[in-house]
Amino acid sequence: MPVPRPQHPCDAAGQSTAMGGVGGPGTPLPPVPLLLALALLSPWGSAGGSCPPRCVCASNILSCSQAVLSAVPAPLPRFTAVLDLSHNNVSRLRADWAPGRLAHLHALLLSHNGLSFVSTEAFAHVPHLRHLDLSSNRLRALEENLFSDLTELEVLLLYNNEISAVDRTAFDNLSRLRKLYLGQNRIARFPLELLRDGSRLPQLALLDLSANHLRSLPVGELQALPAWLRDRLYLHGNPLVCDCPLFQLVARGRRRRLSAVMDFQEELRCLLPTTSTSVGILALAGRQPLNCSEAREAVLEAHLGDTVTLSCDTRLRGVRSRHWVTPGGERVVEEGGNGSAALLANGSLQLRALRPEDAGTYACWVAGPLLNETLYVELLVHNFTLHGPHDTLNTAYTTLVGCILSVVLVLIYLYLTPCRCCCCRAADKPPAPRDDSINSSVLSATPNHAAGVPGEPCRSRSASATGPGQNGRFEVGGTPQPPPRHGPKAQRKVSDPDSVSSVFSDTPIVV
Repeated sequence: MPVPRPQHPCDAAGQSTAMGGVGGPGTPLPPVPLLLALALLSPWGSAGGSCPPRCVCASNILSCSQAVLSAVPAPLPRFTAVLDLSHNNVSRLRADWAPGRLAHLHALLLSHNGLSFVSTEAFAHVPHLRHLDLSSNRLRALEENLFSDLTELEVLLLYNNEISAVDRTAFDNLSRLRKLYLGQNRIARFPLELLRDGSRLPQLALLDLSANHLRSLPVGELQALPAWLRDRLYLHGNPLVCDCPLFQLVARGRRRRLSAVMDFQEELRCLLPTTSTSVGILALAGRQPLNCSEAREAVLEAHLGDTVTLSCDTRLRGVRSRHWVTPGGERVVEEGGNGSAALLANGSLQLRALRPEDAGTYACWVAGPLLNETLYVELLVHNFTLHGPHDTLNTAYTTLVGCILSVVLVLIYLYLTPCRCCCCRAADKPPAPRDDSINSSVLSATPNHAAGVPGEPCRSRSASATGPGQNGRFEVGGTPQPPPRHGPKAQRKVSDPDSVSSVFSDTPIVV
């Protein structure tokens, strides 16, 4: 008699799984080839798509944050869209950190890594990157054409580094960049070349240069910046030297209630030129030795080809000198001037034959014996010519006449359409025979009857019509005599000429 073999726990578990799995008791397990096919169809189960060790993978997001990594894990899945490598020890980003092309990657996070070196070819494999975070690292310089491969980049975070040198071509080809964060670095020179012509970063809407080592600002050029960038320029936390143009720049932002000024008023400070004492920039109004006054601003609208005069109506007396600064940063100091701008004897600026590029903010700098004052005039040039008064009047009359004619045509169409008279049609028809209803076909329309006794022939209603006499003769110019009526049945109405008769009876349908 055979002795039963002891069952292994694993075998028992396998049997219980096979007998009572997901499909219920007695349902067999799916075959092994099916499981392999499902694994291959999964994005993380395909070849080259496995999740790297110490990382968390969810759909197309690969998070390796705080994984104590000293290098970028490899291989990376080709379909990765968001790669988070923050809070690690990746100190160098070489050109071969991504062995293959990551065409789907649009966000790369490398903050808090102690990163000190980034190769100029490091971003050649991620051409569709839109968000790059290199903040809180140890970068000291931005090399030549460092980000030139990122033509679709929109947000670049470089704050909290040690950057002191920025190459003039570091941000070339970033035509879609909207936000650039360079705060908390060691930048000592304002990178005006990024903003001057507007062609290098045409879509830039936010520039953060706070907490750097800037000691002076090109206020005239900053006033000429487009409004969407000028109003989102963060400059707090810099050791700026106090002067009246700086005060007027900040005071203008407070008057417009810009977030870059309203949210950081305590940090907008400067150093007095004589004592190096730190004071609030907005506290310079009437303070010795600068005695700065808040600038006044006016808005003027004009059209292409117009000639306008911008007045420099200062409140100061004993003006020693004055000059204008155009939106392009050019100074107009001599009377007469050149080109389309001319300085008049009373200090006003005359602009002839306005062009679209003449729009912007013009600044009039006035130097007095005790105070200095700056007046700003914002010129809006509409991109069309203004019609004269006669042309405008003619256009109004033309529009009014067109409306009246339209109404008249509509009334004619509604109320003066051709008349459809039954009498006109009856005059053209010959009189029907007396037995028309009997001889008519069931498929033809019943002939028209005149008002009278049924069965009597239709008489013409025209003035020249004739009617029968008593002896059966026709009398010229006579009028038809009404037929005799006997009883209530003889008084029933007959159909008018447009009524419809039944196809099965010669009795007309009364309408």
